[in-house]
Amino acid sequence: MTRPYLLLSNDDGVNAPGLQFLIQALRPMADLLVVAPDGPRSGFSCSITSTQPLRYREVSSEPGLSVYACTGTPVDCVKLALNVLAERRPDMVIGGINHGDNASVNAHYSGTMGVATEGALQGLPAVAFSLCDFSPKADFTPLGPYLPRLVQQALDLHMQPFTCLNINFPLCSRFNGIRVCRMAKSRWEKEVEMCQHPFGPKYFWLVGECRELEPEAPDTDRWALAHGYVAITPVNLDVTHYGLKDALQGWSEDSPAAGQ
Repeated sequence: MTRPYLLLSNDDGVNAPGLQFLIQALRPMADLLVVAPDGPRSGFSCSITSTQPLRYREVSSEPGLSVYACTGTPVDCVKLALNVLAERRPDMVIGGINHGDNASVNAHYSGTMGVATEGALQGLPAVAFSLCDFSPKADFTPLGPYLPRLVQQALDLHMQPFTCLNINFPLCSRFNGIRVCRMAKSRWEKEVEMCQHPFGPKYFWLVGECRELEPEAPDTDRWALAHGYVAITPVNLDVTHYGLKDALQGWSEDSPAAGQ
């Protein structure tokens, strides 16, 4: 029986501990192709490189595991892997493990989610994994028993096209279980901090704080994480708001020249 062939990438860089832990967790169950940025690319979402060439280098290669570093974004890495480096079409695209959560609104900015989004756009099952710990020394050990099982369940699920899974782990030594959730509503505020250079002009840092708009809603990813649960959020890449589409039907019209 052919082992699954999984494409892994991230936005923290090819040497990030989260990616290295993911590799070790999945090696026993699958052959892995790893194509990741050569440095941190957090917050790059689905951005691509269009003004300069892409380059890659082989980091390591052994039976069942090939690792490459790419000069581009997380999405660039997926495109490069699928078009140049993959031995065959991967069975799944996986982003992570991200250092820091990608729940709620963070999913829109995340390069880790960008990996999963690109995989789904290419017609492949896709999953993003994140841990609610931004520390470069984050302890990923509690995730070990969950990762192969969740990947296998996602493979068996045969996800619909243009969908993916956003899976976030709370910062706990033991998890209370798993919850399938919706994305919580939240909003970043106070996002720009002005600083004064002692010998030059003012400059700015993007900082901010995330304000929860529904902190007590028990069906959201934020609630699950706050209560020690692994949060699984199904994501649909069709961003059409069908209710609003119906409300706008009265705006539709044909110009006088239509059909002539």
